[in-house]
Amino acid sequence: MIYIIMGVSGCGKTSLGTFLSEKLGWPFYEGDNFHPQENIEKMARGEPLTDQDRFPWLLRLHEVIERERSSGSDALLACSALKRLYRQILLHGSTVVAPTSSASLPSSPEVFFLYLHGDYDLIHQRMVARQGHYMKADLLRSQFDILEPPSDEENVLTLDIRKSRSEMILEVEKHIESLKL
Repeated sequence: MIYIIMGVSGCGKTSLGTFLSEKLGWPFYEGDNFHPQENIEKMARGEPLTDQDRFPWLLRLHEVIERERSSGSDALLACSALKRLYRQILLHGSTVVAPTSSASLPSSPEVFFLYLHGDYDLIHQRMVARQGHYMKADLLRSQFDILEPPSDEENVLTLDIRKSRSEMILEVEKHIESLKL
């Protein structure tokens, strides 16, 4: 099983992923570590990424997901996955961006999205307070502007970031147990 922890910058993807990894014993892949240097520099300058900037990054993350799926491993991956198209690329790779691709492809039964949901003001406060991250709080509005919250047919578990990390982890553990039934 693969969980893709998604949401806008500053919502707590890395923090939750790190704790879930320790609790479950699953590997955790921080999506930010797969960005090309040009993307990091662009964000550090306060420039929002375009779809063209994101596509190579999303395809690299798709490769990680496929590697874990084909080995039968459980894993966690943090990725903003702000648009439905991005989530489709994570699941299906370059077939999604091919010229003949028009319809949404089905969700993968062994891949789930954990959508960390929160409001702009709370997340902006968190981003202003954090240290040492290249993603500037000024870019948060651009992420909310393009955010397409996942729908139920996308295999999503929505987590309210106002809850404690322990409460969110408990919800994920319950989700995992429900899938084993």
